[in-house]
Amino acid sequence: MAAKKAARKSLSLAPVLDLNEANALHSKLMALRGNPLAIDASAVERIGALCVQVLMAGAKSWEEDNQSFTFAKVSDAFTKTTQLIGVNIEHLMAKEI
Repeated sequence: MAAKKAARKSLSLAPVLDLNEANALHSKLMALRGNPLAIDASAVERIGALCVQVLMAGAKSWEEDNQSFTFAKVSDAFTKTTQLIGVNIEHLMAKEI
């Protein structure tokens, strides 16, 4: 009998992801570990470097677990901030089929 495939989970990010939100974001990610994950960053208005770092560490953890970690939707503010601080998330963007 084939093993069941884990259902894809999703996580909608808060509009403001600053230093105060980094710990909460980490906790949310760890609660979802072990499942394919789609991140919805469409509501993000402001994100700090620490929260970007938490997300990139999450992506690395999912990769090590052989699980999918993608950004399904991103806001312009999210994209501009990641580009400004030199983080390329292009390889993590969900691909249209």
